[in-house]
Amino acid sequence: MATSGDSDPVRRDLTDEAIRLTRLLRDLMPDDGEVSGLLAMMLLTEGRRAAGVGPDGELVTLGEQDRRPWDGDLLAEGHALVRERLTAARDGASPGRYQILAAINAVHTSASHVPDTDWAQVLALYDMLLRLDPSPVVLLNRAVALAEVDGPEAALAVVEPLEARLGGYHAFHATRADLMRRLGRGQEARSAYDKAIELAGNTAEVAYLARRRDELG
Repeated sequence: MATSGDSDPVRRDLTDEAIRLTRLLRDLMPDDGEVSGLLAMMLLTEGRRAAGVGPDGELVTLGEQDRRPWDGDLLAEGHALVRERLTAARDGASPGRYQILAAINAVHTSASHVPDTDWAQVLALYDMLLRLDPSPVVLLNRAVALAEVDGPEAALAVVEPLEARLGGYHAFHATRADLMRRLGRGQEARSAYDKAIELAGNTAEVAYLARRRDELG
């Protein structure tokens, strides 16, 4: 992701080059599960890119995206790699961080519509990831899935204690704002959106967060 305030949210030239180099690396290391997982994660992310920014330059989150512009070829290739690693896991190979992240992306991109997302599976995969990477960012991302499975109140109970470590991270405040919004705590949601906007890395994110804040009335 680009980070300057007036930048495109995605450096497409760098993304394309990263995928090219990872393809080459996989050709050299075909049995390395993490290389395959990294490539799958990149492909599944890039496959959604066309729908990630609206015509007005605003970020479009996964839950709001029109899935028709997704790149079916990239997604199919990414899903095939994930299935390959799942077969290896059934044969006893332990999945690493990139393989789990790729599997999470595969669940998201398998759903034709947002309500069809298997959030319980996403949550289970984040539980696996936490055992490898018990970082506050993984906990934050897991909380998003937890909100869909057990509700926003349960997720907020996980998110609030992360402020000491993630207080300077815009996604923490954006996640907290969304949970507050869903719980009907409008003033707290507005304050959290304001903080997320202050810390956001580019204009696409700022536009999205400002819209969500303004929708609170």
